[in-house]
Amino acid sequence: MDISSMLNSYTDYVSNAANEAKTASSVNTSRDYAKATDEELMDACKKFEAYFLEQCMKEMWKTVGTEKSESAAMNTLKDYYKDNLISEFATKSTETNSLGLAQMLYEQMKRNYDI
Repeated sequence: MDISSMLNSYTDYVSNAANEAKTASSVNTSRDYAKATDEELMDACKKFEAYFLEQCMKEMWKTVGTEKSESAAMNTLKDYYKDNLISEFATKSTETNSLGLAQMLYEQMKRNYDI
């Protein structure tokens, strides 16, 4: 196996992984929650809390000095895994030790919209 074929397969892998990540993290805004059940509404609130926490963590990460490698492909790969790690950490944090934001949103939506 030569270097160029390895580089091509690596580039394809990174490109596919990035596309999958974009697809998985896209927010579905077309959903109407006016007739949603309590479980669906709470799930949406938890997803918002996870997204909010993820954005906070990404901004905090920007304050940390990191060393860039000379390879652009390696930097792309590091960024991809860093973003996945932050996303998973935010999701797990919301599921286990919630900030309480999801519960507050849920209660306010129930109260204000008579859902």
